[in-house]
Amino acid sequence: MIEKMKFLSITGPKEDIDRVVDVYLSRYEIQLENALSELKTVKDLRPYIEANPYKEDFETAKSLLEQWPGGPPESGKTDMEIGQAVQTVRRLAESLSQMNARQEELKAKREELVKSRDRVTPFKGLNYDVKEILKLRFVKFRFGRISKEYFEKFSNYVYDTIDTVMFKCEEDEEYVWIVYFVPDKLSEKIDAIYSSMHFERQFLPDEYEGTPVEAKVVLDDKIREIDKEIELSKSEASREMGAKGQELAAAYNRLKSYSLNFDVRKMAACTRHESHNFYILCGWMTESDAAKFQKEIAADADTFCIIEDDHGNILSKPPTKMKNPGLFKPFEMFVEMYGLPAYNEIDPTILIGITYSVLFGFMFGDAGQGFCLLIGGFLLYRLKKVRLAGIISCCGLFSTIFGVMFGSIFGFEEIIEPLWLRPQEAMTDLPFIGRLNTVFVVAVGLGMCIILLCMVLNMINSMRSHDTEKLYFDTNGAAGFVFYFALASSIVLYLSGRALPATIILAVMFVVPLLLMFFKEPLTAAAEKKRAKLEGGAGMFIVQGLFELFEVLLSYFSNTLSFVRVGAFAVSHAAMMEVVLMLAGVEAGSPNWAVVIGGNLFVCGMEGLIVGIQVLRLEYYELFSRFYRGNGRSFEPYGKTAA
Repeated sequence: MIEKMKFLSITGPKEDIDRVVDVYLSRYEIQLENALSELKTVKDLRPYIEANPYKEDFETAKSLLEQWPGGPPESGKTDMEIGQAVQTVRRLAESLSQMNARQEELKAKREELVKSRDRVTPFKGLNYDVKEILKLRFVKFRFGRISKEYFEKFSNYVYDTIDTVMFKCEEDEEYVWIVYFVPDKLSEKIDAIYSSMHFERQFLPDEYEGTPVEAKVVLDDKIREIDKEIELSKSEASREMGAKGQELAAAYNRLKSYSLNFDVRKMAACTRHESHNFYILCGWMTESDAAKFQKEIAADADTFCIIEDDHGNILSKPPTKMKNPGLFKPFEMFVEMYGLPAYNEIDPTILIGITYSVLFGFMFGDAGQGFCLLIGGFLLYRLKKVRLAGIISCCGLFSTIFGVMFGSIFGFEEIIEPLWLRPQEAMTDLPFIGRLNTVFVVAVGLGMCIILLCMVLNMINSMRSHDTEKLYFDTNGAAGFVFYFALASSIVLYLSGRALPATIILAVMFVVPLLLMFFKEPLTAAAEKKRAKLEGGAGMFIVQGLFELFEVLLSYFSNTLSFVRVGAFAVSHAAMMEVVLMLAGVEAGSPNWAVVIGGNLFVCGMEGLIVGIQVLRLEYYELFSRFYRGNGRSFEPYGKTAA
């Protein structure tokens, strides 16, 4: 079902808009529309332009809560003043900003110390004071590394032939770190020789105390001191955040409310009367909420509300808010997947809830497996509010019912007697066709009834939308209904051995609807008092009409036969469970219960999924396509009713 909507125009002094939004509208569900677009006939309208003063503080509070340790805290206060909320956020943001800046400064200092330590660590084998080496004036020194391959070549063939002193420090799998000394006058020549051996030079700053080993120890101590300061700063920040958590959450909630309320101005318009400025807000509200709202503001001298009852005077289309009984509410998911109903359209939720559950139960009739689906889906829906679980629970109920009617419990068909029939065994003798499985006949008959019902719903929807062609001359309109009803009735009468109506009656029931569908375009134009346009001339119109009629007849036939799958799945389910029980050795008298349980789980999961998809296909292609448009827009309220 679709809730009745009312269009409201709310006005009052311009400076009073915040109070009205905070006191009244924030407690109701109202979908605001752009007042400038809706009230085009009102003179001297202008947009309500103001910068949101709460937006920046709200974003700051939101950012602080997102990085809050252990997740956002819950607010214990609900009545914080907006000024206090702003000051709370700003003070806490400034305090945390200073702490974060201090932490970043310490981290940068630590990173420099780590880099310095990493530079000197490879040379810890050098037992000389680094600072003294860096002060040498007449002897050049070079810190660096060389690959093992070239180090061996250099040591064996070159080192003894040149004037240099080399100290080997550390080595790993690829490199050897060395320091070499050379007289100042020979430095260029010796440097060139080392470079030819792929020597990679590294520069050490003048910041070390003692030997490389001693310098590393000093740097490690400094790094540990920095780490302690960083942890201390983090602890202070955590204490600060912990103490102010609830206060920040309350400030966030207040700022969120005010920021959201302030943004209502984007949808408002302003007008001037004499020396006074007024705001105007427009929007949709449910009929019950509109009555409550109007009653509540009756005593408010500064707020006025006008309810527009004639939707024809409103530019925007009423939004759709579905309201269905709790049992059918999960099936709204399938309707939303196809498209929301328009405001004046029939909500198909209850129809799909009933037909989907019945068809699923018919195709998946097993009392044991159905009961498992019923209980499992119900628990999951109650605990997790998963709508698909609610649908599964409803389907499980009808699977249980049909399982009892078919006499099947977890595939066992000897435990109880069927209240109706056994899908694999029940047969019916039909004239002209011969012997046919009864469930196939019932499935086709059920499909015919559903198709006729959908045609009736299409006529109702077409009447509401004033669509003459779809109401009278469409294949799913009055003409199509008469033709298909006559066809279905004739088939039922013939197969049941009863006499058919007179030939002239059948001719009228069959021929007249086909002629109406054939000439639907000129007939629609005549009914709407318009001039008919035959594109391509009369010849093309006749050819196109004949092909369309052939397609209509073919679609009636194929759509009806499409419901045979309902009976086919009922038979296949019984056959699959028969195979499971045969593999478990039930016939031998000593069944393997592991195979029985595993087989039931497999069939329940696999066939349940396939049947669910097939039924959904029937709903969309055989039901919805006949009467449902699904071009509505959802009801998106500015604020939701407070709990």
